[in-house]
Amino acid sequence: MRTFRLVIACPDGVGIVAKVSNFLATYNGWITEASHHSDNQSGWFFMRHEIRADSLPFDLDGFRQAFAPIAREFSMEWRITDSEVKKRVVLMASRDSHCLADLLHRWHSGELDCEIPCVIANHDDLRSMVEWHGIPYFHVPVDPKNKQPAFDEVSRLVEEHNADTVVLARYMQILPPELCQRYAHQVINIHHSFLPSFVGAKPYHQASLRGVKLIGATCHYVTEELDAGPIIEQDVVRVTHRDSVEDMVRLGKDVEKMVLSRGLRYHLEDRVLVHDNKTVVFD
Repeated sequence: MRTFRLVIACPDGVGIVAKVSNFLATYNGWITEASHHSDNQSGWFFMRHEIRADSLPFDLDGFRQAFAPIAREFSMEWRITDSEVKKRVVLMASRDSHCLADLLHRWHSGELDCEIPCVIANHDDLRSMVEWHGIPYFHVPVDPKNKQPAFDEVSRLVEEHNADTVVLARYMQILPPELCQRYAHQVINIHHSFLPSFVGAKPYHQASLRGVKLIGATCHYVTEELDAGPIIEQDVVRVTHRDSVEDMVRLGKDVEKMVLSRGLRYHLEDRVLVHDNKTVVFD
């Protein structure tokens, strides 16, 4: 079913839900899903509604024009999107294939409702897998002594393919600050839960020596501060002394795939609202 997704964040107060609901009812808007959250700490209110597109008498531009007075009245930060307009997602990877392969499979099977115009990688290892899916593959090597030309090319490719979202599917390079700023809340990353305890090479070996009992992963938006952006999704899997390092690596890859795919799906469905460095996720 085609729906319009109305996402709102604004200072909390009396009458917000009533005003929005009355507006939709006035135009015969059929709400199929409604989510609200009042944050007592920040004093902000968050809302997400899905409305049947065929129940409304206008398109997105008409909706924006009609809703604008209410948005001004409550100082809303808001957006309205059409579920039929698929977001364009550029995937980036290095050599590890598990996250990229999982996202490509979910896209190929229709589980992820988006377009993937291209994959960008700093190594050529995954080309055949990507091109099997009929997706262009761009190899952009990164010179450790001068990374800027590579990131200039990455930026050009992202713009050329009109990307709405960029997913770092185990892309093992740190994006420069200017890219983080330009694509704020549009770049999604995944990392394992061992940071900052086990940094550097072979974190699973370090964790095994310490006898960790939980392996996890965090999906978040990329900011200038490494691995410290607003968190979209997290999960863990339990391990025991019986698990070898190889078992832990396998389990870690599994949880990374699940967390990244869920986080991306929430983003694609406009379920993530960012306020300061915190998210509200209506799952």
